Amino acid sequence: MNPSIRLPAPAKLNLFLHILGQREDGYHNLETLFQILDWGDALEFELADSLELEQFPPADFPDEDNLVLRAAKKLQDFSGCSLGARIKLHKKIPMGAGLGGGSSDAATTLLGLNRLWNLELSIEQLAELGLSLGADVPVFVCGQTALALGIGEQLYPVELEENWFLVVTPLIHISTAGIFLHPELTRNGESIVDSQESRLTCVGRNSKIRALADLAARNDCQTVVEKLHPEVARMRQALENFGSVRMSGTGSSLFMQFSDATQAEHALEHLRASESIKANEYKAFIARGVNQSAVHNELADCQM
Repeated sequence: MNPSIRLPAPAKLNLFLHILGQREDGYHNLETLFQILDWGDALEFELADSLELEQFPPADFPDEDNLVLRAAKKLQDFSGCSLGARIKLHKKIPMGAGLGGGSSDAATTLLGLNRLWNLELSIEQLAELGLSLGADVPVFVCGQTALALGIGEQLYPVELEENWFLVVTPLIHISTAGIFLHPELTRNGESIVDSQESRLTCVGRNSKIRALADLAARNDCQTVVEKLHPEVARMRQALENFGSVRMSGTGSSLFMQFSDATQAEHALEHLRASESIKANEYKAFIARGVNQSAVHNELADCQM
């Protein structure tokens, strides 16, 4: 029987997202706080002669566009590895939802195949490979809740309270590229993290970042998203009846933060009973924020 590994690919939230300027290469300088969740996709990797991908439920786009296969091929090219893998992707994270599903799948692929193929590449090497696949991939490779600067690749791990979140996703797909290319997007947002301090490690300033996360910190993409997709604005307004609401990434997911699971469950019950939003207009889940990704815990326990 061929060696195999099963690993999680967790979702994330952006507790805030500030766009500080556009660079000459077209990318944007950001300031965001990534919160890793204990909920997401799962991938299985089995040693094989070639690369194969099977997704559950089946994807409605070609396999060659899937970040999982792109990550696997990039790892082969970088390492010179001639081995293959049979990969099964179990999807729960909705696409175009601002939850990092594709990026997390790519990161777990890099981590899983690095172990399956005995490549022994470092986290730093895998994160650099991941950056070429997408700006959010490195945070999932590193596997820690973190403040991110630059285009999202400058990561500073942060220890936050492991709160609970109700995440509600209207059933629409939002293109991240489309939002960042929109002419009305705010590109000169104000920083709330001191630039000189941000060059330091987060040791000694966790309390400051935690305080920023607890504020009603802004998402500079939200105005454009709600203009282009009124469904997001309507869902936000409905959720505001139950508490403070924020949007993750470029949407469409909205989230509410709670100190315990019971509060989150009560908010979800109220949403389901609401007459203004129909149940077939959204998907919702409750998850806990964690400081360490489950994928690294699983890898630590993995016996090959």
